[in-house]
Amino acid sequence: MGQKLKMMDWAADERPRERLREKGPASLSNAELLAILLRTGTGNMNVMELARTLLSEHGNQLSELVRSPVEKMTRIKGIGIAKAVTLCAAFELGRRAQIPLKRPAAITSAREVAQMMIPMLRDLTYETCWVLFFDGGRKFIGKELISTGGLNATIVDIRMVLKKALDKLSCELILVHNHPSGNNKPGRQDRILTSTLKEAARIVDLHLIDHIVIGGNGYFSFAEEGLL
Repeated sequence: MGQKLKMMDWAADERPRERLREKGPASLSNAELLAILLRTGTGNMNVMELARTLLSEHGNQLSELVRSPVEKMTRIKGIGIAKAVTLCAAFELGRRAQIPLKRPAAITSAREVAQMMIPMLRDLTYETCWVLFFDGGRKFIGKELISTGGLNATIVDIRMVLKKALDKLSCELILVHNHPSGNNKPGRQDRILTSTLKEAARIVDLHLIDHIVIGGNGYFSFAEEGLL
């Protein structure tokens, strides 16, 4: 049987790193980009074969791979903790790079909220809930993670939301959470939470502007749908 060629034995113009340097990252396939991050293969397969196996185990869908936790990646032969952690770190940096660096002075629509939050939330495999805080002039004060949960739900402590809002001298709030399934339609518990938070906020002279559900690249706004 012929011996497998190692990456260093490939022609220079076929090696992913050299090609990236000469032609730029856009010229490389998904597998080639992954091979650069993986760095090495195993005794039975070179790094390109390992990269293709990794993609294959995720349906050849990069969108599925970037959602994969460390534990799932390490089930693939040849992917140890170090390689899986490196990939997860790279995917997280990619997500963060899409988040606007400049804090908006004001937010005037659900679409603007969605554009800010979708890059953070669309690839998560668990639910998270955030609150955006505003002053009386609708000036954006900041945002804060309130809770994280499982695949289908997260518990929101209404008292904690109100306490944080009062501590920040906020007058208005927007609640944002994600659905890992990609379906942005609110469920029964989402509707109950919205109603409960709206009433609790009113009692302490706060205003719930909107509750936005992120699913994939889309969103559902309670305010836009006339449900607030």
